[in-house]
Amino acid sequence: MSGRVRFVVSGVTGGNVHLRSALYGAVSDAAHSLSLAKTFVAAKLQNSRKVVERWARDERDSYEADGLTKRARQIGERVGRLAGAETAGQVRGVEGDAARIYFGAVGQALSRCELRFSKRNRRPPRDPVNAMFGFCYGLLVTEFIGATESVGLDYQMGFFHRPRSGRPSLALDLAEELRALTDRFVVSLVRRRQVGHASFVRTPGGGVYLTDDGRAGLIKEWERHKETAVLHRVSGRRVGRWALPSIQATLLARHLRGDLPVYPPFVLA
Repeated sequence: MSGRVRFVVSGVTGGNVHLRSALYGAVSDAAHSLSLAKTFVAAKLQNSRKVVERWARDERDSYEADGLTKRARQIGERVGRLAGAETAGQVRGVEGDAARIYFGAVGQALSRCELRFSKRNRRPPRDPVNAMFGFCYGLLVTEFIGATESVGLDYQMGFFHRPRSGRPSLALDLAEELRALTDRFVVSLVRRRQVGHASFVRTPGGGVYLTDDGRAGLIKEWERHKETAVLHRVSGRRVGRWALPSIQATLLARHLRGDLPVYPPFVLA
């Protein structure tokens, strides 16, 4: 119901022991770990800012457009604060502050839609939009689990999301870069009225989840979303959204092996 992976069918783990050793060393190195955590979060905030700017350009009401533009600018200011963060806790603080501003923009973008959004909530999601966010985040993280496995990285050893039993921390780290794209996908479905209240069911505990038909419809649209092309700045060419997890996992592996001096995150053009 949450979109969380239940089982995986795959080949043997790729890569080699030296790559995994380099990953474990980087996770244990406080300075290297902090640097990568900043990189993941900076990319997330940059992409969040650009998505909000797009919503502002599409908004016909000048007052609402100005509000969205202001929020985009505020998120951009939080990116600048990351450079001075000296601890992982400070990075999380900047990210949380930016998330508060960003989800306020999501609420504005959906203010005239059938399905409204007031704030982010989960476990359980309390409204249809949060149900879709949670489900799609689960699908996104699953893509990154597969991508990191395919290049030989341990998807449980993360930097921003520290290693914790049962948590796919590295997959969560890399997924941060595409969260804004995922949010834009969900918001577009709601604004185009491709989903409505009939696609959801409420549980006695107050949780809201997709129905079987709702999940099937959302997955169908998700697969279409993955076929869209985006500009990848590092490669200098347009690539399918479906390829981004593998590309970013490969770039991270090259950085950890020493082939790249820094890890280049995915940032929307």
